[in-house]
Amino acid sequence: MELHDVWFVLIAVLWTGYFFLEGFDFGIGVLTKLLARDRTEKRVLINTIGPVWDGNEVWLLSAGGATFAAFPEWYATLFSGFYLPLLLILVCLIVRGVAFEYRAKRPEEQWQRNWENAIFWTSLLPAFLWGVAFGNIVRGVKIDQDFEYVGNLWDLLNPYAILGGLVTLSLFTFHGAVFAALKTLGDIRERARKLALRLGLVTAVLALAFLLWTQADNGDGKSLVALVVAVVALVAAIGANQLGREGWAFALSGLTIVAAVAMLFLSLFPNVMPSSLNDEWSLTVTNASSSPYTLKIMTWCAVIATPVVMLYQGWTYWVFRKRIGTQHIAEAAH
Repeated sequence: MELHDVWFVLIAVLWTGYFFLEGFDFGIGVLTKLLARDRTEKRVLINTIGPVWDGNEVWLLSAGGATFAAFPEWYATLFSGFYLPLLLILVCLIVRGVAFEYRAKRPEEQWQRNWENAIFWTSLLPAFLWGVAFGNIVRGVKIDQDFEYVGNLWDLLNPYAILGGLVTLSLFTFHGAVFAALKTLGDIRERARKLALRLGLVTAVLALAFLLWTQADNGDGKSLVALVVAVVALVAAIGANQLGREGWAFALSGLTIVAAVAMLFLSLFPNVMPSSLNDEWSLTVTNASSSPYTLKIMTWCAVIATPVVMLYQGWTYWVFRKRIGTQHIAEAAH
């Protein structure tokens, strides 16, 4: 396997880790409107991700940085062609981080409610837009012979990509509901499980349609295996949730995300960004990659740094592993 193939796999792993971890982050943000009945319960949900949300975003920075260094042509075409949706995602992530930190800085109810609304919308929009972006990457976009995107914003809002956005939004919200059931106590835990069932059924319908469409257009034997794993894991996650096995349900909903993202990258390879105008103008792991020397240096850096980051993040989750409930929220928090 060539180094550019290795880095394609590593970038796929980084995006998978980001969607696995940030997925339930986004889901919790959406659930502050769908699940929480009052502001105390909103505080409970926000506290479940309070110690980890910023660490989860490190995976996005790593994925973006790795793409820039390993496949500069891919990075340039992607970020210039998808400029507006990616800028909107970036603004949402900035406002979302500020909302988490500023919500409790003042006691006025309107102040806190405004930041809570910001958390909801800046969780919902990226959850949807990431699906739209990856749907277009897999489907192919208008790239010319100079590897430049020559389409417009409306070309990105096609039925396949919009369906992809609905899948990521519903899947991340389901993932968040399962995480909420895993991390909370009392009535909110029971309601999270019931809501997860409804979300899971909606997600199953949308995901099956999207993955079958992907398989029909770009799939092969390997992507078909990933499709089957994703569907089976999602059904098993719904079943585990109904049995009250929140740990298994969360692991299986995470496996659904892992398998679904793996299927997208398997369908994509050896392209990194197909051209819908001419197959010869597509960006591939070969024509979009950096020099072998650059990839070699990056590989050594990744071998040294990645285990350290993963061990530290795993330790963070272990420290903050206990459940919380409304009884743990001090009145002063409002």
